[in-house]
Amino acid sequence: MNLRAIDMHSHFFPREWEDLGKRFGGEWPWMKHLGGGKAVVMMGDKEFRPVYSACWDAAQRLEEMDRDGVDLQVMCATPVLFAYARPAAQALYCAQLFNDAGLELAATGQGRLKTLCQVPLQDTDVACKELTRAVKAGHLGVQIGNHVGERDLDDEGIVTFLQHCAAEGAAVLVHPWDMMGGARTARWMMGWTVSMPAETQLSIVALILGGAFDRLPKNLRLCFAHGGGSFAFLLGRLENAWRNRDVARGKSALPPSAYTDRFYVDSAVFDPRALRLLVEVMGEDRVMLGSDYPFPLGEQRVGKLIRDMEGLPADARRKLLVDNARRFLGLRA
Repeated sequence: MNLRAIDMHSHFFPREWEDLGKRFGGEWPWMKHLGGGKAVVMMGDKEFRPVYSACWDAAQRLEEMDRDGVDLQVMCATPVLFAYARPAAQALYCAQLFNDAGLELAATGQGRLKTLCQVPLQDTDVACKELTRAVKAGHLGVQIGNHVGERDLDDEGIVTFLQHCAAEGAAVLVHPWDMMGGARTARWMMGWTVSMPAETQLSIVALILGGAFDRLPKNLRLCFAHGGGSFAFLLGRLENAWRNRDVARGKSALPPSAYTDRFYVDSAVFDPRALRLLVEVMGEDRVMLGSDYPFPLGEQRVGKLIRDMEGLPADARRKLLVDNARRFLGLRA
């Protein structure tokens, strides 16, 4: 199958879903439709994010994929739906609701839409069971948040879940959420432009310095969204600290730069200079097209950054657009 591009990081919302606030109490996301294919995702009575029909309409998605030269797109729900702070039973109900909805949407996509599930990561056993169920149902893997409360990715329970993903052959996309910064980053969407990259860097560093990569199997297929956040651009600082201060080494057996072959990153960095550095740091086999479509902060013409990047050899461009995602997702050539 000769594909032009695989977009391995996109999101969906169903057009509507059960009133979870009525079932469980408290604030849950719901969809407020405005007409003309436009809507707002609400949290209780507060606006969370403007969206449009591509979130729930496969025909709209396919039309825009054709426009951008994307042959296959992987969808996952949005972190606002993780419900990690809720009781595990409630988060499981939510996960199953949206996991099944994702498969229903993909089934209308003429074979061009695939999905990643979500799980109640606050309960390792329940998360493992839902991962197994979802993969058997047709999901290619799972999207998880980069932390669960104060638990980072080197937490023993989360490491156990990642080991289970490796055993099941499930790809794992780590997406930042519940961002640091509080009131200081509440202005001007700085939670997304400042805190989100920092959250992703923190989770990668936790896996390295917490010794988790030394315990995780090498067949684990793990990707960090948004170019891995700040990691590639601050790796030199991390490396310098590891080599010159014992307290900065944590539990890692090797220096931080030795672990760049243990995970992937997507290409959602929006600047050719940033993408060039990302490929230099991570290697051309570890960067994949990921757009964050169809959200306002996603790539507006999916794949344009990679396709227009000057000086990128044709074979490397092919890896970023297709081959690396195929390997990460476990798809046959």
